[in-house]
Amino acid sequence: MTHRFAHYALPLLVCLPLTAVADVPRVAVDIPPVHSLVAKVMGDRGSPELFIQPGASPHGYSLRPSEAETLDNADLVVWVSTDLTPWLSGPITNLADDAEHLELMRVSDINTFAYREGATFDVVDDHDHDHDHDHDHDHDHDHDHDHDHGHDHHHEGQDPHGWMDPDNARRWLDAIARQLGELDPENADYYRDNAARSQQELEALEQSINERLGNSENTRFIVFHDAYQYFEKAFNLSAAGAISIGDASSPSPARIEAIQALVNEEGIQCVFSEPQFNPQIVDSVFGDTDTYIGVMDPLGVDLTPGPKLYDALLNQMADEIQRCTDTT
Repeated sequence: MTHRFAHYALPLLVCLPLTAVADVPRVAVDIPPVHSLVAKVMGDRGSPELFIQPGASPHGYSLRPSEAETLDNADLVVWVSTDLTPWLSGPITNLADDAEHLELMRVSDINTFAYREGATFDVVDDHDHDHDHDHDHDHDHDHDHDHDHGHDHHHEGQDPHGWMDPDNARRWLDAIARQLGELDPENADYYRDNAARSQQELEALEQSINERLGNSENTRFIVFHDAYQYFEKAFNLSAAGAISIGDASSPSPARIEAIQALVNEEGIQCVFSEPQFNPQIVDSVFGDTDTYIGVMDPLGVDLTPGPKLYDALLNQMADEIQRCTDTT
Protein backbone atom coordinates (compact mmCIF):
# COMPACT_ATOMS: atom_id res chain seq x y z
CA MET A 1 0.00 0.00 0.00
CA THR A 2 1.40 3.45 -0.89
CA HIS A 3 1.62 5.84 2.07
CA ARG A 4 0.73 9.39 1.06
CA PHE A 5 2.54 10.79 4.04
CA ALA A 6 5.88 9.10 3.46
CA HIS A 7 7.53 12.51 2.92
CA TYR A 8 6.81 13.61 6.51
CA ALA A 9 9.67 13.78 9.01
CA LEU A 10 11.17 10.45 10.00
CA PRO A 11 10.90 11.07 13.77
CA LEU A 12 7.15 11.37 13.42
CA LEU A 13 7.01 7.98 11.71
CA VAL A 14 9.16 6.44 14.42
CA CYS A 15 6.91 7.76 17.18
CA LEU A 16 3.64 6.53 15.67
CA PRO A 17 2.74 2.81 15.79
CA LEU A 18 2.27 1.26 12.38
CA THR A 19 -0.95 -0.75 12.34
CA ALA A 20 -1.97 -2.71 9.27
CA VAL A 21 -5.62 -2.08 8.56
CA ALA A 22 -7.30 -4.64 6.32
CA ASP A 23 -9.44 -3.30 3.52
CA VAL A 24 -13.09 -4.31 3.65
CA PRO A 25 -13.80 -6.70 0.77
CA ARG A 26 -15.38 -5.19 -2.33
CA VAL A 27 -18.52 -7.23 -2.97
CA ALA A 28 -20.47 -7.33 -6.24
CA VAL A 29 -23.99 -8.79 -6.21
CA ASP A 30 -26.58 -9.46 -8.90
CA ILE A 31 -30.09 -8.59 -7.68
CA PRO A 32 -31.55 -6.36 -4.93
CA PRO A 33 -32.71 -9.19 -2.61
CA VAL A 34 -29.20 -10.65 -2.59
CA HIS A 35 -27.75 -7.16 -2.17
CA SER A 36 -29.98 -6.79 0.89
CA LEU A 37 -28.78 -10.04 2.46
CA VAL A 38 -25.13 -9.12 1.89
CA ALA A 39 -25.76 -5.64 3.31
CA LYS A 40 -27.24 -7.22 6.45
CA VAL A 41 -24.00 -9.13 7.00
CA MET A 42 -21.59 -6.33 6.09
CA GLY A 43 -23.35 -3.84 8.36
CA ASP A 44 -21.44 -0.58 8.72
CA ARG A 45 -18.17 -2.14 7.56
CA GLY A 46 -19.00 -1.60 3.91
CA SER A 47 -21.63 -1.71 1.17
CA PRO A 48 -22.06 -4.26 -1.62
CA GLU A 49 -22.53 -3.03 -5.17
CA LEU A 50 -25.21 -4.11 -7.62
CA PHE A 51 -24.01 -4.99 -11.10
CA ILE A 52 -27.53 -5.48 -12.53
CA GLN A 53 -29.68 -2.35 -12.56
CA PRO A 54 -32.63 -2.44 -10.14
CA GLY A 55 -35.78 -2.98 -12.13
CA ALA A 56 -34.10 -4.96 -14.91
CA SER A 57 -34.92 -8.61 -15.46
CA PRO A 58 -31.92 -10.77 -14.48
CA HIS A 59 -32.94 -13.41 -17.03
CA GLY A 60 -31.44 -11.37 -19.85
CA TYR A 61 -29.16 -8.39 -19.44
CA SER A 62 -26.21 -6.54 -20.97
CA LEU A 63 -23.72 -5.09 -18.52
CA ARG A 64 -22.99 -1.39 -18.69
CA PRO A 65 -19.32 -0.36 -18.59
CA SER A 66 -19.66 0.79 -14.96
CA GLU A 67 -21.22 -2.53 -14.00
CA ALA A 68 -18.48 -4.47 -15.76
CA GLU A 69 -16.01 -2.38 -13.76
CA THR A 70 -17.79 -3.37 -10.56
CA LEU A 71 -17.21 -7.02 -11.41
CA ASP A 72 -13.62 -6.34 -12.42
CA ASN A 73 -12.86 -4.65 -9.08
CA ALA A 74 -14.65 -7.17 -6.89
CA ASP A 75 -12.99 -9.30 -4.23
CA LEU A 76 -16.17 -11.35 -3.89
CA VAL A 77 -19.02 -11.93 -6.33
CA VAL A 78 -22.31 -13.15 -4.86
CA TRP A 79 -25.04 -14.18 -7.26
CA VAL A 80 -28.04 -16.46 -7.28
CA SER A 81 -27.31 -18.96 -10.00
CA THR A 82 -26.26 -19.39 -13.59
CA ASP A 83 -29.77 -20.83 -14.06
CA LEU A 84 -31.15 -17.36 -13.26
CA THR A 85 -28.51 -15.47 -15.24
CA PRO A 86 -27.05 -17.80 -17.89
CA TRP A 87 -25.51 -14.79 -19.66
CA LEU A 88 -23.38 -14.09 -16.59
CA SER A 89 -20.95 -17.01 -16.85
CA GLY A 90 -18.74 -15.23 -19.37
CA PRO A 91 -18.47 -11.88 -17.56
CA ILE A 92 -17.75 -13.54 -14.22
CA THR A 93 -15.06 -15.71 -15.75
CA ASN A 94 -13.48 -12.90 -17.73
CA LEU A 95 -13.91 -9.93 -15.41
CA ALA A 96 -13.89 -11.45 -11.93
CA ASP A 97 -11.41 -14.24 -12.49
CA ASP A 98 -9.32 -13.25 -9.46
CA ALA A 99 -12.31 -12.76 -7.13
CA GLU A 100 -13.96 -15.28 -4.83
CA HIS A 101 -17.33 -16.53 -6.09
CA LEU A 102 -20.41 -17.49 -4.09
CA GLU A 103 -23.25 -19.01 -6.12
CA LEU A 104 -26.10 -19.13 -3.63
CA MET A 105 -28.16 -21.90 -5.20
CA ARG A 106 -25.14 -24.17 -4.75
CA VAL A 107 -24.98 -23.61 -1.00
CA SER A 108 -25.53 -26.92 0.76
CA ASP A 109 -28.72 -27.90 2.56
CA ILE A 110 -31.02 -25.31 1.01
CA ASN A 111 -34.49 -25.98 -0.34
CA THR A 112 -34.44 -26.51 -4.10
CA PHE A 113 -37.20 -27.33 -6.56
CA ALA A 114 -37.41 -28.27 -10.19
CA TYR A 115 -39.21 -25.96 -12.59
CA ARG A 116 -42.90 -26.71 -12.92
CA GLU A 117 -44.14 -27.82 -16.30
CA GLY A 118 -46.97 -26.36 -18.31
CA ALA A 119 -49.11 -23.27 -17.98
CA THR A 120 -51.26 -24.65 -15.17
CA PHE A 121 -50.13 -26.35 -11.99
CA ASP A 122 -51.74 -29.33 -10.35
CA VAL A 123 -52.48 -28.85 -6.68
CA VAL A 124 -50.38 -31.46 -4.92
CA ASP A 125 -49.72 -32.01 -1.26
CA ASP A 126 -46.18 -30.76 -1.28
CA HIS A 127 -46.50 -28.18 1.50
CA ASP A 128 -45.60 -30.66 4.21
CA HIS A 129 -41.84 -30.44 3.93
CA ASP A 130 -40.17 -29.43 7.16
CA HIS A 131 -39.43 -25.76 7.72
CA ASP A 132 -38.00 -26.17 11.19
CA HIS A 133 -34.58 -24.96 9.96
CA ASP A 134 -32.98 -28.17 11.12
CA HIS A 135 -33.16 -30.35 8.05
CA ASP A 136 -30.09 -31.27 6.09
CA HIS A 137 -31.46 -32.52 2.83
CA ASP A 138 -32.30 -30.96 -0.53
CA HIS A 139 -35.90 -30.71 -1.63
CA ASP A 140 -35.28 -31.65 -5.23
CA HIS A 141 -38.85 -32.31 -6.25
CA ASP A 142 -39.89 -33.02 -9.80
CA HIS A 143 -43.66 -32.78 -9.84
CA ASP A 144 -45.66 -34.29 -12.69
CA HIS A 145 -48.25 -31.93 -14.10
CA ASP A 146 -50.77 -33.28 -16.54
CA HIS A 147 -52.08 -29.89 -17.61
CA ASP A 148 -49.23 -28.70 -19.77
CA HIS A 149 -51.38 -28.91 -22.92
CA GLY A 150 -48.27 -29.42 -25.03
CA HIS A 151 -48.24 -25.79 -26.13
CA ASP A 152 -44.99 -24.48 -24.64
CA HIS A 153 -41.53 -25.89 -24.48
CA HIS A 154 -40.60 -27.19 -21.04
CA HIS A 155 -38.24 -25.18 -18.89
CA GLU A 156 -36.30 -28.01 -17.30
CA GLY A 157 -33.78 -27.88 -14.49
CA GLN A 158 -33.59 -26.23 -11.11
CA ASP A 159 -35.82 -23.27 -10.38
CA PRO A 160 -33.32 -20.55 -9.30
CA HIS A 161 -35.77 -18.19 -7.57
CA GLY A 162 -34.75 -19.55 -4.19
CA TRP A 163 -34.40 -16.19 -2.44
CA MET A 164 -38.15 -16.09 -1.86
CA ASP A 165 -37.82 -18.84 0.76
CA PRO A 166 -36.69 -17.22 4.04
CA ASP A 167 -35.24 -20.55 5.12
CA ASN A 168 -32.83 -20.35 2.18
CA ALA A 169 -32.06 -16.72 3.03
CA ARG A 170 -31.05 -17.70 6.55
CA ARG A 171 -28.64 -20.32 5.26
CA TRP A 172 -27.25 -17.87 2.74
CA LEU A 173 -26.53 -15.39 5.52
CA ASP A 174 -24.22 -17.97 7.08
CA ALA A 175 -22.50 -18.62 3.76
CA ILE A 176 -22.05 -14.89 3.10
CA ALA A 177 -20.62 -14.30 6.58
CA ARG A 178 -18.24 -17.23 6.20
CA GLN A 179 -16.99 -16.01 2.82
CA LEU A 180 -16.53 -12.44 4.06
CA GLY A 181 -14.74 -13.72 7.17
CA GLU A 182 -12.23 -15.61 5.04
CA LEU A 183 -11.47 -12.45 3.06
CA ASP A 184 -11.51 -10.17 6.12
CA PRO A 185 -10.50 -12.24 9.18
CA GLU A 186 -10.28 -9.18 11.43
CA ASN A 187 -14.04 -8.65 11.07
CA ALA A 188 -15.08 -12.32 10.89
CA ASP A 189 -16.82 -12.26 14.27
CA TYR A 190 -18.65 -9.07 13.30
CA TYR A 191 -19.99 -10.64 10.10
CA ARG A 192 -20.98 -13.80 11.94
CA ASP A 193 -22.84 -11.83 14.62
CA ASN A 194 -24.68 -9.80 12.00
CA ALA A 195 -25.71 -12.98 10.21
CA ALA A 196 -27.00 -14.53 13.45
CA ARG A 197 -29.01 -11.44 14.36
CA SER A 198 -30.47 -11.23 10.85
CA GLN A 199 -31.44 -14.90 10.98
CA GLN A 200 -33.44 -14.26 14.14
CA GLU A 201 -35.17 -11.33 12.50
CA LEU A 202 -36.07 -13.46 9.47
CA GLU A 203 -37.47 -16.18 11.70
CA ALA A 204 -39.75 -13.62 13.33
CA LEU A 205 -40.73 -12.26 9.90
CA GLU A 206 -41.58 -15.73 8.61
CA GLN A 207 -43.76 -16.42 11.64
CA SER A 208 -45.54 -13.08 11.20
CA ILE A 209 -46.25 -13.71 7.51
CA ASN A 210 -47.49 -17.22 8.21
CA GLU A 211 -49.96 -15.78 10.70
CA ARG A 212 -51.09 -13.10 8.24
CA LEU A 213 -51.61 -15.63 5.46
CA GLY A 214 -53.31 -18.22 7.61
CA ASN A 215 -56.57 -17.76 5.68
CA SER A 216 -54.92 -17.78 2.24
CA GLU A 217 -54.21 -21.48 1.90
CA ASN A 218 -57.06 -21.99 -0.58
CA THR A 219 -56.59 -18.71 -2.45
CA ARG A 220 -56.08 -19.45 -6.14
CA PHE A 221 -54.08 -17.03 -8.25
CA ILE A 222 -52.14 -16.75 -11.50
CA VAL A 223 -48.62 -15.30 -11.56
CA PHE A 224 -46.93 -13.59 -14.48
CA HIS A 225 -44.03 -16.03 -14.65
CA ASP A 226 -43.19 -19.16 -12.74
CA ALA A 227 -40.96 -17.56 -10.12
CA TYR A 228 -42.87 -17.95 -6.88
CA GLN A 229 -42.97 -21.59 -5.86
CA TYR A 230 -40.37 -21.03 -3.11
CA PHE A 231 -42.60 -18.36 -1.59
CA GLU A 232 -45.65 -20.56 -2.09
CA LYS A 233 -44.14 -23.56 -0.37
CA ALA A 234 -42.70 -21.49 2.47
CA PHE A 235 -46.14 -20.02 3.25
CA ASN A 236 -48.48 -22.85 2.24
CA LEU A 237 -49.86 -21.16 -0.87
CA SER A 238 -50.85 -22.55 -4.27
CA ALA A 239 -50.50 -20.66 -7.53
CA ALA A 240 -52.81 -22.12 -10.15
CA GLY A 241 -50.57 -21.32 -13.12
CA ALA A 242 -48.16 -18.91 -14.76
CA ILE A 243 -48.63 -16.83 -17.89
CA SER A 244 -44.95 -17.27 -18.79
CA ILE A 245 -42.36 -19.91 -17.98
CA GLY A 246 -39.63 -19.40 -15.40
CA ASP A 247 -37.37 -17.24 -17.57
CA ALA A 248 -40.26 -14.83 -18.31
CA SER A 249 -40.07 -15.37 -22.07
CA SER A 250 -43.10 -14.33 -24.12
CA PRO A 251 -45.97 -16.79 -23.73
CA SER A 252 -47.39 -18.54 -26.73
CA PRO A 253 -51.03 -17.94 -27.73
CA ALA A 254 -51.80 -21.51 -26.69
CA ARG A 255 -50.39 -20.90 -23.24
CA ILE A 256 -52.49 -17.77 -22.81
CA GLU A 257 -55.53 -19.73 -23.97
CA ALA A 258 -54.83 -22.39 -21.35
CA ILE A 259 -54.59 -19.75 -18.63
CA GLN A 260 -57.84 -18.11 -19.75
CA ALA A 261 -59.61 -21.47 -19.69
CA LEU A 262 -58.30 -22.12 -16.19
CA VAL A 263 -59.59 -18.76 -14.96
CA ASN A 264 -63.02 -19.38 -16.47
CA GLU A 265 -63.34 -23.00 -15.37
CA GLU A 266 -61.97 -22.79 -11.84
CA GLY A 267 -62.89 -19.29 -10.81
CA ILE A 268 -59.37 -18.02 -10.26
CA GLN A 269 -59.51 -15.03 -7.95
CA CYS A 270 -56.42 -13.02 -8.92
CA VAL A 271 -53.80 -12.46 -11.58
CA PHE A 272 -50.49 -10.78 -10.82
CA SER A 273 -48.41 -8.77 -13.25
CA GLU A 274 -44.79 -7.76 -12.62
CA PRO A 275 -43.18 -4.32 -12.84
CA GLN A 276 -40.25 -5.69 -14.87
CA PHE A 277 -42.52 -6.73 -17.74
CA ASN A 278 -45.15 -5.20 -19.97
CA PRO A 279 -48.49 -5.25 -18.07
CA GLN A 280 -50.43 -5.13 -21.33
CA ILE A 281 -50.16 -8.90 -21.60
CA VAL A 282 -52.09 -9.28 -18.36
CA ASP A 283 -54.49 -6.43 -19.10
CA SER A 284 -55.33 -7.71 -22.57
CA VAL A 285 -56.12 -11.17 -21.25
CA PHE A 286 -57.93 -10.34 -18.02
CA GLY A 287 -58.87 -6.66 -18.23
CA ASP A 288 -62.54 -7.36 -19.00
CA THR A 289 -63.01 -9.97 -16.30
CA ASP A 290 -63.84 -9.71 -12.61
CA THR A 291 -60.44 -11.15 -11.76
CA TYR A 292 -58.43 -8.98 -9.40
CA ILE A 293 -55.28 -7.76 -11.16
CA GLY A 294 -52.45 -7.05 -8.75
CA VAL A 295 -48.69 -6.67 -8.94
CA MET A 296 -46.29 -9.27 -7.60
CA ASP A 297 -42.69 -8.10 -7.54
CA PRO A 298 -39.96 -10.73 -6.97
CA LEU A 299 -37.10 -8.19 -6.98
CA GLY A 300 -38.29 -5.18 -4.99
CA VAL A 301 -38.15 -2.70 -7.84
CA ASP A 302 -39.86 0.10 -5.90
CA LEU A 303 -38.01 -0.57 -2.66
CA THR A 304 -34.88 1.21 -1.47
CA PRO A 305 -31.80 -1.02 -1.85
CA GLY A 306 -30.17 -1.91 1.44
CA PRO A 307 -30.47 -4.25 4.43
CA LYS A 308 -34.20 -3.63 4.91
CA LEU A 309 -35.21 -4.47 1.33
CA TYR A 310 -35.40 -8.25 1.76
CA ASP A 311 -37.87 -8.09 4.65
CA ALA A 312 -39.90 -5.41 2.88
CA LEU A 313 -40.00 -7.57 -0.26
CA LEU A 314 -41.53 -10.56 1.54
CA ASN A 315 -44.00 -8.30 3.33
CA GLN A 316 -44.96 -6.68 0.02
CA MET A 317 -45.65 -10.05 -1.57
CA ALA A 318 -47.66 -11.14 1.46
CA ASP A 319 -49.70 -7.94 1.17
CA GLU A 320 -50.65 -8.81 -2.40
CA ILE A 321 -51.75 -12.31 -1.40
CA GLN A 322 -53.84 -10.82 1.41
CA ARG A 323 -55.54 -8.44 -1.01
CA CYS A 324 -56.25 -11.37 -3.30
CA THR A 325 -57.77 -13.37 -0.43
CA ASP A 326 -59.88 -10.42 0.64
CA THR A 327 -61.49 -10.23 -2.82
CA THR A 328 -63.38 -13.47 -2.17
